[in-house]
Amino acid sequence: MRILLIEDDALLADGLARTLRHAGYIVDLAADGRTADGLLADESYDLAILDLGLPGLDGSEVLQRLRARRQQTPVLVLSARLAVEERVRLLDLGADDYVVKPVSLDELEARVRALIRRGQGGGAVPDVMLGRLRLDTVGKRAWLDDTALDLNAREWAAMEFLATRVNRIVSKEQLMQALYSWQDDISPNAIEKLMSRLRSKIEVAGITIRTVRGLGYYLEKPDDAGA
Repeated sequence: MRILLIEDDALLADGLARTLRHAGYIVDLAADGRTADGLLADESYDLAILDLGLPGLDGSEVLQRLRARRQQTPVLVLSARLAVEERVRLLDLGADDYVVKPVSLDELEARVRALIRRGQGGGAVPDVMLGRLRLDTVGKRAWLDDTALDLNAREWAAMEFLATRVNRIVSKEQLMQALYSWQDDISPNAIEKLMSRLRSKIEVAGITIRTVRGLGYYLEKPDDAGA
C-alpha cells in the first residue's frame, strides 16, 4: 500500500513516515503543495495524508485540484486547525477524514487502515488463505500452517500485492510503483531479485509466482498448480 504524506514540518514528516513504513506502508513525502499536486496527478496512491498550511499551494487547494481531476484517492487531513467550520469545509471539499494535531500514532494508524479499506470498497478481508499459506493483512504477517514466515517489509508488500490479485498478471512497473517510493534508488533488476527471494520462501507451501515474459508476474492459486 502506497501513501503520499504531505507535510512541511520536516521533523513531524520524518516521524510519521518512519511509523507508517514500520507498519509496512510505502511512503512518499512532499513538503509543499505544488510538489504534492504534481505527485497526485502523476502517481497512484492508496491514501494521501494532507497538511493544510503548506508553502507554494495551500492544502485545501491541493484537495480541490485532486477532486477536480475526478481522482478518488482517499484523503486524510492532518491539521492543527480546531474550528468545526474548518473541518466541515474540508469534508465538503472532498476530504475523507479530518484529524486534529497532535494525534496519537495508534489512532493515526487505525484511521489510515480504515480509509484504505474504504478506498478498496470496504471489501478488504483480514485473512487471505492460499492453500497452506495465510496472510494476516491487518497484522501484516504471513503464516505457513502454524509457522510464521520470515518476510521483510518489502517482501510482505509484494506478497500482499500479488495475493490480492491471484491469477492476474501485474507488470513490473505496477510492482515498482506499489513497492517503492519515488525517492528510492532502485536498481534495474530490483524486482527480479525480490521475486526470487519471495519464491524461495513460499515455494514450500506450493505457492508459485509465474513470470510472463514481456508482461510481468502473477501468483498462481494453489489449486491450479500442476493443472
